[in-house]
Amino acid sequence: MLKGSFVVMVTPMLENQELDIESFKNNLDWYIEEGAPGVCVCGGTGEFASLSKEERLLLAETAVTQAKGRIKCIVGTAAETTREAIFYTKHAEEIGADAVMIINPYYCRPTEDEIFEHYKAISDATNIPIMVYNNPAHSGVDLKPEMIARLSTIQNVKYVKDASGDLRRISDIKRLTNGSINIFCGGEDLIYENYLLGAVGWISVCANIIPKQAQELFTLVQDNNLDEAKTLFLKLFPLLDLLENGPKAIQSVKVSMELIGRKVGPARLPHLPLNETETDALKKVLMNVGII
Repeated sequence: MLKGSFVVMVTPMLENQELDIESFKNNLDWYIEEGAPGVCVCGGTGEFASLSKEERLLLAETAVTQAKGRIKCIVGTAAETTREAIFYTKHAEEIGADAVMIINPYYCRPTEDEIFEHYKAISDATNIPIMVYNNPAHSGVDLKPEMIARLSTIQNVKYVKDASGDLRRISDIKRLTNGSINIFCGGEDLIYENYLLGAVGWISVCANIIPKQAQELFTLVQDNNLDEAKTLFLKLFPLLDLLENGPKAIQSVKVSMELIGRKVGPARLPHLPLNETETDALKKVLMNVGII
């Protein structure tokens, strides 16, 4: 079973905004050294919607090959059409990924029946664990607990990543599915509460910057060291809050990584770089948290 703090990896770019595969591999090795249990590539933080088909396939293949079984690899295989999502999911299965993460089609605003048939078709065409990703702010559709319960009846749907920010949903999903689906937190600023309520993992943005501390928070809760876990959470909270609620999250992660010596380069346009005020605010948070 997948569990713990998975790094939703940024995609390193050169200054000309082409992929920097060597830095991608180096960063993945660093996450392994820091004790992360897994990574998720081609997610939103990895700028998947800005990548070409060939780039997405290359990143997935590189991640699985570089991991060499040392760390779990989830591949984002979302697409606007079911046919394309099946293509990416089949590829992830063929290269040996441990699971796929799929947000619902994010432009056409599908109905619940369309969403169900989308995931069912992907499951019917493959045999790899599927993590349903609910992010209403970015997809325009909110997968309520009742819908998650319906999706959990699909053979390969084993996980849900919920980024709704509604803590009540954790208990609702567990009750409606009889615990048959494992819940991952899809946000930053509510991770402590998610763990307390029964989330088994975290698709974590901040883990790009602090993979060891992100996994430590999970371990402390699992070991019932709740006072220590709360202390760590509160220490990290200014960074978690900035990444969840501040502007330019992807750019903020990339600048943070550069500041700690990890090469990732710029975000791809139309993502503009941080301005001076935004950079100063980020540096202040990183200093207060003790990262730089």
